[in-house]
Amino acid sequence: MGLALLLVIWLITLASTCFFLVKRWWLPTGASSAAAGIDHHFVVTYILMGIVFMAAQMILGFFAWRYRGQGSSSKAHYTHGNNKLEIAWTVLTAVLFIGLNWASRPLWASERFRPAQPGAVQVEVTGMQFQWYFRYPGPDGKFGATKPELIDPSAGGESAVGLDPADPASKDDVVTGTMYVPVNREVEVILRAHDVIHSFFVPSMRFKQDAVPGLAIHMHFTPIATGDYEIACAELCGMGHYKMHGMLKVISQQEYDKWLAAREAEKQ
Repeated sequence: MGLALLLVIWLITLASTCFFLVKRWWLPTGASSAAAGIDHHFVVTYILMGIVFMAAQMILGFFAWRYRGQGSSSKAHYTHGNNKLEIAWTVLTAVLFIGLNWASRPLWASERFRPAQPGAVQVEVTGMQFQWYFRYPGPDGKFGATKPELIDPSAGGESAVGLDPADPASKDDVVTGTMYVPVNREVEVILRAHDVIHSFFVPSMRFKQDAVPGLAIHMHFTPIATGDYEIACAELCGMGHYKMHGMLKVISQQEYDKWLAAREAEKQ
């Protein structure tokens, strides 16, 4: 019985490892300036955790066979009360996890939580059940005021975000259901939520951040490749969560200027 258990544990371990090796990667091709660093950290984490997983399961299978059929007085319990072993694996675990956390610190400190650079393209992203809306400040560079009592999700567009027409700064604001940004320019995202917590997730940009009702959360990313990229909601936000997705279109600066000018002209 002990040998059978050893073989089962080892076979499951090897099959699981082969599955990860064959799959190789779980994310789409990175299209932001931060993607390479984040992907490298993922690879390092996968390798280290894979080694730990393999070692632990192989030892587990060996112990199941080596100490099979022995009672509570068996040497199989030699680890009980062994302070040296307990301290050793506690210290090794702490070093591993603290080390990984410290290694990832530059990614989050410099690429995520620092303020956006002056001149960044500003886009306000509003999540509501079950749609994303994107607002641009227009030529004046200022977002117009919004009022909760003016929000009408069923109407879409400016009414969906509650844009106040009495505010002069709102006259040139552009609200769309598709996000457009220029390539190779930093994009400052201002995240808001109308009803429940949503999570703005753009896998290709390696960008994911919760949008919380009552908060305006400022984050940023820099796209480095043109194309169309899926936007998802990574937070279970209700019965229609499955259909809450959008599209990010990364285009050239010239195309972006033309697109924004065309949207402004539609408001005249």
